[in-house]
Amino acid sequence: MDRDPFINFEEDIDTRNIFSRSYELKELSTYKVGGEAAFYTKVFDFNGLMKIADFISGNEMPILIVGNGSNLLIADSGFNGLVIQLGETFAQIEIEGEQVIAGGSTSLPVLARRTVQAGLSGFEWAVGVPGSVGGAVRMNAGGHGASISDSLLNAEIFNFYTKEKRVVALEDLEMSYRSTSVLNHEVVSQARFSLNSGSREEGEEKISEIIKWRRENQPGGQNAGSVFMNPLNDSAGRLIEESGLKGYRVGSAQVSEKHANFIQVEKNGSANDVYLLMTEIQSKVKKHTGIALQTETVMIGFD
Repeated sequence: MDRDPFINFEEDIDTRNIFSRSYELKELSTYKVGGEAAFYTKVFDFNGLMKIADFISGNEMPILIVGNGSNLLIADSGFNGLVIQLGETFAQIEIEGEQVIAGGSTSLPVLARRTVQAGLSGFEWAVGVPGSVGGAVRMNAGGHGASISDSLLNAEIFNFYTKEKRVVALEDLEMSYRSTSVLNHEVVSQARFSLNSGSREEGEEKISEIIKWRRENQPGGQNAGSVFMNPLNDSAGRLIEESGLKGYRVGSAQVSEKHANFIQVEKNGSANDVYLLMTEIQSKVKKHTGIALQTETVMIGFD
């Protein structure tokens, strides 16, 4: 290029918003691995979203929208484009009777606790999911027999390509197991939920039970939660364990000894090791059980 297309963007963007170059993406992933993004922005208002959309439309720039990064595996080669993240101003929570409005960057565990404190039930399950509301809506996240779609009424979505902000009803989001109609160039800026009236004491007890269960049954350290989707009427963890893969290792990545559907990575490990381990698991489980596991982890920068 004859000129740097990002100069005007940096000069024009609201001072509250953040724009930087050569951003270390491992800081945005719970795996703590991965290369650099060519460009990174954290946005704190809709004016910033519009400016980014204007910038994208004038430059052929691939984009990646990241929430808490709790289900991402980013390649060691990084992402040669613009990574977009919502700032803390998109983490507001409003409670109106039994309805709850939460911004896209709201932490799911925080929202779970806030709703319980307000005497509402139906969102306790989310205390154990280390993601954001926007990412959870986008992939219909869930746990402990529940999912976002159980209580979601609608979602406010901004499309970076069309520059359109719209409110999409639950039935139009086409939610299924870990899947929705939200596109890769769309960001969930806000969501509205309908919960039930409940007992604060019972809700706090349920949250404590969920946290205790996760500590006893799931590993800590550098991981991104469940790696593979559960096949119908079965468990990916059970199939992996049955295939003799607990503790199986490729380089810096290892199948957890505590829960076989988790992969843990050593400090300063390699995303490629995780990727190779995932493909090994799929191959060996298919050979042993005849079942082809599908990844729940979102893969960025891999073929």
